[in-house]
Amino acid sequence: MGTAGPGRVSGALGSGRSARGPGVRDGARARERQRHILDVVREQGHLDVTAAAQLLAVAPETVRRDLRVLEEHGLVRRSYGSAYPVERAGFETDLTWRETDHLPEKQRIATEAASHLDDADTVFIDEGYTPQLLAQDLPADRPLTVVTASLPVAAILAPRASYTVLLLGGLVRARTMATVEHWAIRMLADFVIDLAFIGSNGIALEHGLTTPDPRVAAVKKAVVEASHRTIFVGGSEKFGQSSFCRFADISDLELIVTDHRLPASVAQRYLAAGTPLVRA
Repeated sequence: MGTAGPGRVSGALGSGRSARGPGVRDGARARERQRHILDVVREQGHLDVTAAAQLLAVAPETVRRDLRVLEEHGLVRRSYGSAYPVERAGFETDLTWRETDHLPEKQRIATEAASHLDDADTVFIDEGYTPQLLAQDLPADRPLTVVTASLPVAAILAPRASYTVLLLGGLVRARTMATVEHWAIRMLADFVIDLAFIGSNGIALEHGLTTPDPRVAAVKKAVVEASHRTIFVGGSEKFGQSSFCRFADISDLELIVTDHRLPASVAQRYLAAGTPLVRA
């Protein structure tokens, strides 16, 4: 018997056997509604419970119940009357959505992370929108060698006269506009980097730092191995989440920089594990 693939939920979302009776019909309608809700969340990047209830012509509590089912199966994350997609092996948000999601928090994370540059001469800046904001916050009046897989980061920093920007070669992923594959990994094997600013799709004490795409994970793993210092930059919504491929452990990090929405109790668990954490 085959297993359910990414983005499918057996029972709650999967197709069931046809049967008679109002209970079965209600279950079928719930599964169809949940599929539709998941499609909307993934297409738009978020879903408002009240708006969804109006769209589906059901009570808000019905939408909340459906979202609880989806959250239990790891497909969405609920927060204050809204729901957001969880990135998995079969789904990942793109830069367009990331540029508008929690923008003030991302800017504070970027500014805080950039303040920890210290005396680094060589820096890696990861793919993603928060790293792009971080790149803009780096001091422009000092020499710095920047290695990146991100085309947008390279475009931001290349015009700075005091910077040397090295763009890793490889296959460009359209979703994130960053390079992957063995070309990038081969280049990283020859580098010794002072400081890496790294992101992930999920961060958890048990599973470390994870991302859905094995090719991306391989590049990130090579970055961590090549760097003396590694600072994680990412929003609080990533905590407690895990994706398909692990590329680093929490103990590999010098510092975690996230936003103020992370509960103090969660932050304390990471501090107790031995990794400093800043909520910007």
